[in-house]
Amino acid sequence: MPVPLPTPGTRWRCTLCGNLTRFDVTRASRVKEFIHLDLAGESRVEEREVLSETVEAVQCRWCNAVDQVELVDRPGAGAGQAPGEPGQD
Repeated sequence: MPVPLPTPGTRWRCTLCGNLTRFDVTRASRVKEFIHLDLAGESRVEEREVLSETVEAVQCRWCNAVDQVELVDRPGAGAGQAPGEPGQD
């Protein structure tokens, strides 16, 4: 089951241990790349366009729980301020 990505107003949280910061993420991506080969045959990706991307699994790095991650509101996100912005007094 795909896991929703965090938005500017949400973040991931492990429901078992409460971790908010460390996760192993498994993604499936479909990409289009422009690859440049030099005369020696060495390749280099010069352009990369992500056509689709799905987060397949998120595992908590602290307790190794799989499929126990939920989206929760970021602090201050409901108050109309940007994440990381100090509170208004």
